[in-house]
Amino acid sequence: MFNVQNGEKIQIKRKRKLSLTKVSGWTMLGLGAVGLIASIFYTSQILAFIGLGLVFWGVIILYIQTEEYVKRSLLDTTTLPSLETLNKILQELDYKGKAVYLPPKYLSDPEANKAYIPKQKEGKLPVPEQTQKQETKLFLENPNGLLLTPPGAELTRLFEKTLETNFTRTDLQYLQQNMPKLFIEDLEIAQNFDLEIKNNKIHVKIENSAYKNLNKEAENLSNLYTSLGSPISSAIACALAKASGKPIIIERQRISEDGKTIEIEYQILEGEEAEQ
Repeated sequence: MFNVQNGEKIQIKRKRKLSLTKVSGWTMLGLGAVGLIASIFYTSQILAFIGLGLVFWGVIILYIQTEEYVKRSLLDTTTLPSLETLNKILQELDYKGKAVYLPPKYLSDPEANKAYIPKQKEGKLPVPEQTQKQETKLFLENPNGLLLTPPGAELTRLFEKTLETNFTRTDLQYLQQNMPKLFIEDLEIAQNFDLEIKNNKIHVKIENSAYKNLNKEAENLSNLYTSLGSPISSAIACALAKASGKPIIIERQRISEDGKTIEIEYQILEGEEAEQ
């Protein structure tokens, strides 16, 4: 399977690349230090310049390794307030239903990413004609619910842009084959990604994601987390809805205590399930 064998190959390749970069940085730093010490003993300006140059580039290369932590900090700081606001809205409105990620046939704009949240816990999903006519509205009637842009919508657009495709023109097998490379190698937002499909269930496992801190924070936003999910699980749900052409819900999410591993269970709604 691609997601096991190829995923491991990509992960090993990435680790080797990081290790090689780190070794190169420390080697330059060490040689630079030796050059500076030698320049003192031999009073050589040439050795001093060479040593300074090697030390400078060694520090630069090693500094690059910390770039991902800066990105994670900015990501958490800029994204969390909007998630807290959305959680508060769901809480104040007392919406108890689980979000249903809608496929393109429910929308007049097939490029859009939308999720429907029923007012009641077991509320039914409106028919495509209803959502198409009221796509620009936030509140829907008969049945009552919210039609909103989910937190992972723009991330899904980034996935499509990076892969140079539109998920509406693909299928679930395409996602299974391409998303591991997308997460691990192209966007470098996870060290491992695994996607398994079994009947109408989809299991995703992500390790050491750039979103791990944000996932833990989102877990505390109960109204948001139990319905729409975290930003990363939301983005994957949008992609699954587009690729499958069917409504998707996030059944459950499990985050390890250290936040390094997140497992997400999705369900594809078919037939009567989609109408209830």
